[in-house]
Amino acid sequence: MLNKIICGDTLTELKKLPDEFINCCITSPPYWALRDYGVEGQLGLEPTFQEYINKLCDIFDEVKRVLKKEGTCFVNLGDTYYTKSGSGFENDNLSKKSAEQVSETTGINKANELRGRGLLPDKCLVQIPSRFAIEMTNRGWILRNEIIWYKPSCMPSSVTDRFTVDFEKMFFFTKNKKYYFEQQLEEYTEPMNRWGGEKLEAKGESMWDKGTGQESYRDRNMRPNPEGRNKRCVWKINTKPFADAHFAVYPPELIETPIKAGCPKGGIVLDVFMGSGTTALVARHFNRNYIGIELNPEYIEICNKRLSQQNLL
Repeated sequence: MLNKIICGDTLTELKKLPDEFINCCITSPPYWALRDYGVEGQLGLEPTFQEYINKLCDIFDEVKRVLKKEGTCFVNLGDTYYTKSGSGFENDNLSKKSAEQVSETTGINKANELRGRGLLPDKCLVQIPSRFAIEMTNRGWILRNEIIWYKPSCMPSSVTDRFTVDFEKMFFFTKNKKYYFEQQLEEYTEPMNRWGGEKLEAKGESMWDKGTGQESYRDRNMRPNPEGRNKRCVWKINTKPFADAHFAVYPPELIETPIKAGCPKGGIVLDVFMGSGTTALVARHFNRNYIGIELNPEYIEICNKRLSQQNLL
């Protein structure tokens, strides 16, 4: 079973795994109402966002069962606006289609039709990540961190009536209060003023700097750890293009830290939405095993090809 990808429905296949078997789960589920992957039984095209959240958390109920008592879980999840977009949707008019009529639509239009059906004000941020995190804690998960994946190379946006979104969230959950975790360190920053600007002596005082300068650990020679500080929750990582068929691929750098922090060497990393195989790739690179579940057999072929090219299969 180790270092294999299981082709099938995530919830069905999870139920076949034994209790307390996995060290760490790292995954990125299909986002709600963003695209149609064209595979029967796919997650993400439920008629309502609440149904999506419930189905997703049902899956993580099973993830919790297969995790060891000291297990960890990292989930990358993006949001969407309650607005229809693309060709054929002028002025974001609210859809009058019923759930049954929406289910008959295909492709990106199907994803668009799920939004703008009157469940939220038009153009409102749906808050999928927050709804998911709250439901997970309602079901007994311990939320240890809300991590911000800051993307300097985010997709350009033509929107002019709000700010461009340049981040996604990753949630760090645990099954119990005591769990496996290897502290990750990062370099100390340069001394900053109170407002987070450049060093005062480098730029001179502005109206915001005057009287607000604060010394850093470096200035006061009070660093508690000479190797660096405890890693913060905002991770600056560029997106990476991927030429093969999968739509959404998170960069390997995004999951290096969760794998090193949340799974011991020789342990097992589970990805219940394996996609193009980035989790498997990084797990093998850092001497961890993996188990993947993926509904689309084409993506499994992509994953195995990537692993083979780097002699990690």
